[in-house]
Amino acid sequence: MSKSKPCLVVDSLCAGYGESRILDQLSFNLDEGQSLALLGRNGVGKSTLLLSLMGLNTHQGGRIEWQSKSLLKVDTHQRAALGIGWVPQERYMFPSLTVEEHLTVIARPGRWDLASIYQLFPRLKERQQNMGNQLSGGEQQMVAIARALMVNPKLLLLDEPMEGLAPIIVQELLAVIKRLIQEEGLTVIMVEQHARMTLSITEQALVLDRGQAVYYGSSAPLLAEPDNLERLIF
Repeated sequence: MSKSKPCLVVDSLCAGYGESRILDQLSFNLDEGQSLALLGRNGVGKSTLLLSLMGLNTHQGGRIEWQSKSLLKVDTHQRAALGIGWVPQERYMFPSLTVEEHLTVIARPGRWDLASIYQLFPRLKERQQNMGNQLSGGEQQMVAIARALMVNPKLLLLDEPMEGLAPIIVQELLAVIKRLIQEEGLTVIMVEQHARMTLSITEQALVLDRGQAVYYGSSAPLLAEPDNLERLIF
């Protein structure tokens, strides 16, 4: 039986900001339902890669294909319509919108609606009429992830979702992301400084250094070899 085509193909990607090149000849594939830990030191191009997938920086070469179609001339909002959800580092809370309004303003029909989101994040149901500026950092991050899910994406991009959060909130969000990967079968790319934690819930890992891949393969060997992980990341 022939292997199905990957849903995301990044081939020899060069990208950055203006004339500055951050990603250099980067290649990887992702199958439907796979999860990828995107790791590396600060400033090596992790967030730049997610921005490239969303069409928010300068493409300098190579190709990005989503479901066998090139994304290079597709606007950012159209990428969302094609099934790519993005949770940026900046949570983009609107102080004049309630939690429920944050969730419904961009909702698309599918698996995730208000009822299922409130089941996933019970705390948001309790806060549904609170304004964006009345939420804690952890609650804002829950809204950011929930809002991306309300688009009903086939691919979810998470850019350091645990950054700056209390340990108890980190564990709560980790359980949610693990469920999305292992039970919901969502395709996920996750940038995170908590490398071991991220490797524990993902199938694949891509480690960047100076915009290039220095490791691309299964998460399990990296998790099992702390010395190698330390050398690559820290």
